[in-house]
Amino acid sequence: MNTQELYTALIEKLDDGWRAAVRSRYDYAADTNIRGHGGAIHKELITEDDQGAWTKMNDVLTGELWLHDGPVSRAPDSGGLSVIEKYSPKPRMIILGGGHIALALAKMAKLVDFYILVCDDRPAFANNDRFPEADQVICEDFSLAIERLKIRPTDYIVIVTRGHTHDAECLEAVLNGIFPAYAGMIGSMRRVAIVMKELADKGHPQSTLDEVHSPIGLRIGAVTPAEIAISILSEIIEVRRKGKGVESGITCNVEIAEWLAENGENADAMITILSTSGSVPRETGAKMALRYEGQSSGTIGGGCAEGDVIDRSRSVIREGGFEIADIDTKDTAQEDGMACGGFLSVVIEKTER
Repeated sequence: MNTQELYTALIEKLDDGWRAAVRSRYDYAADTNIRGHGGAIHKELITEDDQGAWTKMNDVLTGELWLHDGPVSRAPDSGGLSVIEKYSPKPRMIILGGGHIALALAKMAKLVDFYILVCDDRPAFANNDRFPEADQVICEDFSLAIERLKIRPTDYIVIVTRGHTHDAECLEAVLNGIFPAYAGMIGSMRRVAIVMKELADKGHPQSTLDEVHSPIGLRIGAVTPAEIAISILSEIIEVRRKGKGVESGITCNVEIAEWLAENGENADAMITILSTSGSVPRETGAKMALRYEGQSSGTIGGGCAEGDVIDRSRSVIREGGFEIADIDTKDTAQEDGMACGGFLSVVIEKTER
């Protein structure tokens, strides 16, 4: 499939809630030692719903020969270079309960780029007027709503209903499906202990119950609903950035992937940052798409360093294949008015239409 078809398929998987990866193999031309000009490019889409391929890819990523640089992983191999770009869907925060804590949490979580979904079984508490920040509001029995939502491993579940009975009902429904990236339940230590014993007696493994964050939130002495919401969101951010690794690293350039899905026929070249060192303006995995005439979408940092890459890209577009380029931004930092600089390693590739 061509570039546009590849990224269209990727975005469709993300929209369905699956993680995805693009594996690119860059094979050097046999008759040249120039870094890739004229070499062949092979791409494939690997998605989480194909468990065999997804597991195999992750096993390879943890191999001793591989270097893991956040969202892009690369490894030297005979005659070429392999790069894996990992993408995650926008994380869903599912707030079960529509009370005062939920109101504050929905507002705050929107600021840190969650897809917000609120559920309550009372029409007065589950409506768009009450939760204008929410992407989706569901008024339904909690157990039915959880079953319909099909919890994903990238979800963040916050259980803050109006009573312990509903809290326990929600937690049990969550435990009966795929365990999410985060599950937290409000309640006093005494009440939480009772609920956990009841669930253990029903056969839920203690190891799974230990994964539940309850009492919910970081211990910051929170009292008011807004303060409690801050403690919950802080704990979620800690799990998201430092936790089980469901979303470790940085989601790789979903915006450019979306642009390529819609406008891939207008891109002559694609540039991806493979690795960085020192102080640089963009992270590993940043992308930009480029036309030969100079029009672009996305950025790898701007300034003279990006201008150098654009000049190199025109050569790649003319000759085909790809080039691996090392960019020293320290040489241009002072000229660009920057206080410091670092190094970028990028792959420039001619896109396939």
